[in-house]
Formats: sequence, structure tokens, C-alpha cells
Amino acid sequence: MKRLCVTHFPLLMLLSLFRDVTPQVNPGVCRHPLGMSGGQIQDEDISASSQWSESTAARYGRLDSEEGDGAWCPRTTIEPGSLKEFLQVDLRSLHFITLVGTHGRHAGGIGNEFAQMYIIKYSRDGSRWISWRNRQGKQVIDGNRNAYDIVLKDLEPPLIARFIRFMPVSDHSMSVCMRVELYGCEWLDGLVSYNAPAGEQMSLEGEPVHLNDSVYDGAVISSMTEGLGQLTDGMCGSDDFTQSDVYNVWPGYDYVGWTNESFADGYVEIMFEFDRARNFTTMKVHCNNMFTRNVKTFRQVTCYFRSEADWEAKPLSFSPMPDDANPGARFVTVSLANHMASAIKCHFYFADTWMMFSEITFQSDTAMYNTTLAPPKTGGGPPTSTQPGDDPTHKVDDSNTRILIGCLVAIIFILIAIIVIILWRQVWQKMLEKASRRMLDDELTVSLSLQSEVFTYTQNNPSPSTAPGGEHESSSTYERIFPLGPDYQEPSRLIRKLPEFAEEAALTSTAGTATASKASTAPVAQDGVPHYAEADIVNLQGVTGGNTYAGPALTMDLLSGKDVAVDEFPRKLLTFKEKLGEGQFGEVHLCEAEGMQEFTNRDFSFDITDNQTVLVAVKMLRADANKNARNDFLKEIKIMSRLKDPNIIRLLAVCIGSDPFCMITEYMENGDLNQFLCRHEPEGLLALIGNVPTVSYSNLCYMATQIASGMRYLSSLNFVHRDLATRNCLVGKNYTIKIADFGMSRNLYSGDYYRIQGRAVLPIRWMSWESILLGKFTTASDVWAFGVTLWETLTFCKEQPYSQLTDEQVIENTGEFFRDQQRQIYLPQPSQCPESVYKIMLCCWRRNSKERPSFQEIYQALLESQV
Repeated sequence: MKRLCVTHFPLLMLLSLFRDVTPQVNPGVCRHPLGMSGGQIQDEDISASSQWSESTAARYGRLDSEEGDGAWCPRTTIEPGSLKEFLQVDLRSLHFITLVGTHGRHAGGIGNEFAQMYIIKYSRDGSRWISWRNRQGKQVIDGNRNAYDIVLKDLEPPLIARFIRFMPVSDHSMSVCMRVELYGCEWLDGLVSYNAPAGEQMSLEGEPVHLNDSVYDGAVISSMTEGLGQLTDGMCGSDDFTQSDVYNVWPGYDYVGWTNESFADGYVEIMFEFDRARNFTTMKVHCNNMFTRNVKTFRQVTCYFRSEADWEAKPLSFSPMPDDANPGARFVTVSLANHMASAIKCHFYFADTWMMFSEITFQSDTAMYNTTLAPPKTGGGPPTSTQPGDDPTHKVDDSNTRILIGCLVAIIFILIAIIVIILWRQVWQKMLEKASRRMLDDELTVSLSLQSEVFTYTQNNPSPSTAPGGEHESSSTYERIFPLGPDYQEPSRLIRKLPEFAEEAALTSTAGTATASKASTAPVAQDGVPHYAEADIVNLQGVTGGNTYAGPALTMDLLSGKDVAVDEFPRKLLTFKEKLGEGQFGEVHLCEAEGMQEFTNRDFSFDITDNQTVLVAVKMLRADANKNARNDFLKEIKIMSRLKDPNIIRLLAVCIGSDPFCMITEYMENGDLNQFLCRHEPEGLLALIGNVPTVSYSNLCYMATQIASGMRYLSSLNFVHRDLATRNCLVGKNYTIKIADFGMSRNLYSGDYYRIQGRAVLPIRWMSWESILLGKFTTASDVWAFGVTLWETLTFCKEQPYSQLTDEQVIENTGEFFRDQQRQIYLPQPSQCPESVYKIMLCCWRRNSKERPSFQEIYQALLESQV
């Protein structure tokens, strides 16, 4: 199994320090941000194939930055198979790159463009470009799934380059924008390529062991030329070369190996090319020494040096001590005696049938790059030019001795520190855990307080210009990135711009991809340049103005000037019954409507006679509403008029000929599902004795399936509900269910919402952990809420979810989902619920939102459970 090339130093092995030393680079710690987000990379070093406008130029493609229009955006959409567009970064010198980060364009809520996939091309000289591939040969890297989250991807293998290109790709036509960061460290070896014979194949007990350099990025025919590969990836092979399971690849993968039968001269020649002339001190070669398989380290190495055009006549030779006792792999350190060279050619002589290398690194003394300066004079005067015959080598040797002594002292202190850490390990763990909990609690408090202000603003302040608060951005930076896994995503910021978050923060990327349309009617920025593919964001307020449905990047025809597909209804035919609640735009009333059948569309009919009145909900715009509120109200009518599904409340008619504006929606005769189920009992002896109305289990499943079907429709349009619960589902005849939004505005359900400073703000008992902690609402968070709604349904709404927990304990349990230490509490299995249906609930409550089922899958599973 290949491992990081890091040598351990136990106390008893101090004497082996002169042989077993660490290599030049360690991928495990070489993970520093290289300057896109921090600004160390200058604007002139960032370029692109094209740009949509000056405000989306390459210099705005910096991770964690919202300057310009918020990202780099190419001029054209990305088409399948197209590799024309790219964002290029010049690092000015060779770097060892282990990790990349990408981000889409959010722009405070007005953008929703991101690259779902991309490839990376790199170059060490700016002329020859190489496509990066992972260890399995895959070239395409999975990118972002929304415009909010930063996605970090480990590069396995790492790459060595000066120039990097991010090239977005797609399997369908789409608009993309990107912000990027590179992570790694400077490539101190300076090695730009090595040329060697191609690795060979060993037959071991009838099974092939492939010892080729599978990640070599140069030309490979009979030999490898002008490239780098496994010998420079910072990973060392294991003692047993036949075991290579860390990458799920073939035995021998970790090593490049050759057999002496293929080399008549008895040696393998490897030539190393460097970026410039360097003063070389040592070369370290990681070799396998499994002599039981006829594999040993090299018997001798002879190295030739080329400083300019010609090779030096006198080579350097080194013979390591043979070891027939320890079969472990090891570094062999070869002293290069401060030779100046831009290329080194080494002949490695066989000591047995096979010779295998997994890593070769070089150390060069940078103090010798400038050879025109002599050591300072004794009197402290300035240095003078080196005269012919002066020999600066003695000074270098003295410097190396001091460095070696300093390293030994540092190692001793490190060993002492390790011993102390081990002795106090348990104490530290407890302290860290307590600190982590305190920090998470503080974050939760900040997040919930912010969302409290947001929901209150949404309900009470229709104009964004009057919203309180300002911009509060997290300024946290990091010096080193250690992702949790290959698909780690940095969480969205806990605090965003308050006015935009109130209107748009619910608009995270949902299932499927919604890209914005570059129409001629695109909004114009302050500089007069059209914003690139600006997403038209529309919040569907629901009949109570609870900001329920939210849909990013709606198509332009949905918001075009077409007439609303509903009729004007005479106000005199409405009879007030009761006030349902208050929303953002005004009040919502329950009314009886006469003759409604004549005003509805042909695709909608009432199951009543023509002369009967119909119960409807009437949403009324308040008299003092400003122009923005009126426009939003009319926009909502347009959107609602196009929502047509049997399990979604329909817009029936409007009253917009005169003030006050009204919209009229369905209302079901049996009220909401919560109260309906509270009045019923499951079928059984107790219900029979008490003469209580009952609902069968099959009808419960039927109602739950309808909820899933309605949510399936909403999610297909990329709409997010945000407050799915039984209180927001209405019941009609024959157990018909339609999804609405009445809960938040009704005093009856005020206890279902978490209160801060006396205001009902968050339905935390139905919310996913990421919605509470990160303010992130997606289709996946709706799936979580559906699991709770299904639990409510099968318990006949006899108790609140997590009724045994206080609101504060519910929030604390959310933190347990975040920490994922298997201490989170789940809702119990209802007595009426079979195991297969409870598994659906548990799937809805998975911590990783990507692993939760879609509403289509839930709908299908519920149908199958009824068979």
C-alpha cells in the first residue's frame, strides 16, 4: 500500500537519520492556498479564453470573493463536448498542487451559475499542455451543485505545474461561472521531467504484477520522455510491492520496476531535467528491498552532470551498503557533492533480478545560486566579488553541518512533544470536545438569531429598502486545507446580506440544474453592462405570504407580459367567513364564493352543483402597499396561475380591476390535515367502543402518497416549499390532499415555530440540520420535512415531533447531526408504521443531503408499500 513519504523517528532510530530522511514534499501537509482568495496571485496572472462582460472578467474568478459581478463567466454557454472556454492561473514558478476548490456565482442572491463538471489542464513551460487524470484514468472532475457552496477536490495524483487551466464541461447546454483556488506548495526540487525506460511486468505465481508508471504525463512508448509521474508524486510504496489496495488498483501500482534481463549493460538509465542550474547536495531514492522476491535496492549508482551544453567527463559514483536482513522499503540517500547542473543522468546498477523505485527527490542548496559573492570579511565590511581560485565550497559545507545539527535538535524537541501529547491525550480530547461544542452552540445562536430577523422581516417588511441590518460576512481564512473527504463541501456562510437573504436565501440549488437565460431583457448593472445570465428570482409567497415556494432561475416566458391565465372575479360575490391570518402582503380570509364555476379554467372543475357556494381563501393586498409590493403581488399571481397539479392548491381567480388587489385560491372543506387527523383515530377496538371516526392505514398511506406527488411536482420546477408539514396540507373529499401554506400565519400553530424575542420564526422540529445551522433550504431539506410530515400522519398528529425535547434540546440535537458522532436522536417508529415505511423516514433524515431520496423515489416507494 502506498503511503505518504514521511519517515518516522522513534528514539531508538536516531542513529539512522543520516540514511532515512524525509523527501522534499509531503502531500499530507502541502495544502496551502496559493493566493487566488488571498490576493497573492496578481490580476495580470489570471486570464481566460473569453468573458461575458468586463464585470465577469478572469480577475473576478477568485474563490471567496464577490467583486465585480461575482465570478468569471465565459462569453458563451458551455456545449456538450466543447473545451473552448477556460480560466487560467499563472503561478510564476513550479508548484506541487494537491487540492483545488471551485465555487459558482451567487452575487448576493442574484446569480445562480456554476460548473457542474470541469477538467484541468496544466503546463510547466506554457507551451505543452497536459490533461490531468486521476489514478483510474478519469479526466472529468465533479464540480458544484449550487451557487452557494465551495467544493474542494483532492488531486490524486498531485500535479506539478506553473500554469493551470480550469475548463468547464457539461453534458447539456448551460451557462456557467467559476471562482477557483489552488492549494499546494512550491516545488523546491525544480524537476521538470525525467526520462527512463518504461516500467515492466513481473509474473508472480502466474499473476501479472504491473510495474509501469501509470500516471506519467509525458510520452510513453518503449521509454518515458519529457514527463513526471509516480516517482515525483510524494507517495512511497509499501514494503510488500504486491499489496496496493489504497487506490483500488493493481498489484505493483506503487512502484516503477525493471528486470536485469532487459538491460545488457546491467543498469537502468534515468535522466532528470531541471528548471535551471542548481547546486545539488543530495538525491534520495525510495527503493523496494523485498529480497525474498528477488528485489533489492541498486548495487551502485553513477551520476553525470550537465551544467550548460556538455556533460561533465568525470561522473560521481555511490554504492549503498547491501542489506540482506531487512526486507523493508527504504530511502537511499546519495550525496551529490554540490555539483552545479541543470540536468543529471544516473545509471542505477542491479543488485538482483529486479529493481523498483517509488520516489526520487533532489535537494539543492539555494545559497549557491549566486556564486559572485564571497563570505563577509572579518572586519564586517561588505562582501566582494569572488576572485579566480576562491573556493566557496567550504562555507557551504559548514552551513550544511549547522543545518544538520539544528535538525537533530529540532527532532529531539519534537519527540519530547509527542511523548507529552500521548501522555495527555485523553485530557486534550475532552478539552477540545468541550471547546467544539461551545463554538457550535455560538454558531447556532448566531444562525438562528439571523434567521429570526429574516423571517420577521419577510412577514412584516415588504420593501427591501426598509429592511434593517447590513452586510455581515465571515472573514475567517485558513492557512491549510484538510477536507473531510473527496466530496467535502465548505458550508454556506452562516450570515449573508440581510435584505437579499430575506428575499432570496431560500433559493439554494435544488434537484436538477436551473440555469439563467441571457435574454435581451437582462437587468443592467450600474455600469451599464448587462449582468451575465442574471437569475430572475421569484418568491412564491403562498396564500399567506409566508415566503413558502421559492424557485431560482425561472424562465423568461413565465414572467413575460402575457395575460394572467385567470379571470377577474366580482368582489360582491364573496362572503366573508373568518380571518385565517396575516401575511407579508396583507390579510388572508376564508370566504364563500358564489358562481365560482363560471370563472375557473376548463381544466379545473368543482364537485358541486352550479348553485352552491364554494369555500375559498382570499389573499388581500393591504391598502398602504407600495409600488414594489404591488408588483410582487402581480408577479406572484402570474406564477401561481401556472402551477397546475392535482395535489397543489390552485389559484382560481383574481380581483385586480380596482383596489384592494385580491387573489382567490382553493380551500378544502375538511380543513388542514393536522386538525383532520386529530379528530380521528386508527381503526381498532378502542375507536369502535368510543364511537370515534377512524382512518384506515391504507388511507393514511394514500394521503402521504399524495403529499409526495405534490412535492414531486414542485421539485420538478425547482421550487422549494420550506414549511412542509401536516398543518400546511388541506383535506378534501375522499381523503384528497392538496399542499398549501397556511401554517405560519395561524395562531393555532404558533407553538410549532421557534420563538426568539417573542416572535414565531422557525419550524425547527420539521427542519433539516443544514437549514437550521446554515440557513440552507433545498429540495433535500424539503425531503427531510416530508419525513417528519409522514411521521405526523402515521401518529395521527397526537403529539408534536420531538415532543419530549424542549426547543433548545431540538437545536442541540441538530448540532449532533452536524457533528455526526452517532449521538443524534431520531423520531421513533410509529405504532401504525411498518418497517419499510419507517426506513423511508430514516432515508429522509440522512445527514448527507445528497444521499436523501428524491420525491420521485419517495412517491414510488410509498406506492409499492401499499401493494
